[in-house]
Amino acid sequence: MGMGRRGWCAVAAAIALFCLASGCASGQVLWSEASTTAGTPLSLVALGDSVPSGAACHCTPYPQLDADALTASSGRLVTATNDAVGGATTSSVLRQLDSNSTVIDHVSTADVIEIEIGANDIGFTSTCGTTVACYAPKIPTIQKNLDDIVSRVDALASGHKALVVLLDYWNVWLGGEYAAARGDAYVNAAEQMTDEVNSVIKATAAESGSAYVDVRAAFEGPTYAYDETRYLASDGDHPNAAGHKRIAAAAEAAIEKTLHL
Repeated sequence: MGMGRRGWCAVAAAIALFCLASGCASGQVLWSEASTTAGTPLSLVALGDSVPSGAACHCTPYPQLDADALTASSGRLVTATNDAVGGATTSSVLRQLDSNSTVIDHVSTADVIEIEIGANDIGFTSTCGTTVACYAPKIPTIQKNLDDIVSRVDALASGHKALVVLLDYWNVWLGGEYAAARGDAYVNAAEQMTDEVNSVIKATAAESGSAYVDVRAAFEGPTYAYDETRYLASDGDHPNAAGHKRIAAAAEAAIEKTLHL
């Protein structure tokens, strides 16, 4: 899944456009000065839950795949640091950025920060069952926390304006045949809750000038009509190796789409 020379140039162009859109001072560059030095390694940091952390896949998770692809295509070493934690919520990621000195150091020097978070905030419970209205009050909290997460990341990386990439979900509950086995009510509720969370992620990306990756489209097609089972681990809740490769590929596509290439 090499990005190719053209794809790497697209990254650089996207970064320049973001700098212009966010009002960088005259002469300020998006990458840190050290990162623009020939041969200096670039760094990618992942934040979020068990999806970017690679739970259940027994494979290389997508943040490392992205770093490997960028290394191969650019000839520059791109390192990946995975600070994603299984079971994380938007609140716990925000706490990482406020009080975890290791994570703060990683983000402060990162060139790219990938963030995928929100599904655990509205995890399926026996109390709410398939009643969508029971989960709805949690959506505003996800929105506020995600806004705060992006703002905090921007503040930590203010010296070089790192590129923030927000990824959504194919399903915030079980997906594919695993969801179907629980019945139509479960499938319908899962789709509605996924719509709610993904809408927050997409809106946050648009408002903050972050890159946005539509993972649901990558797994289910542009109209969300395909069965994503082939991309899921045996628990039905996490991506398998093919799923992680699919997510990594979607990140590149999202950058090129932003530039209308």
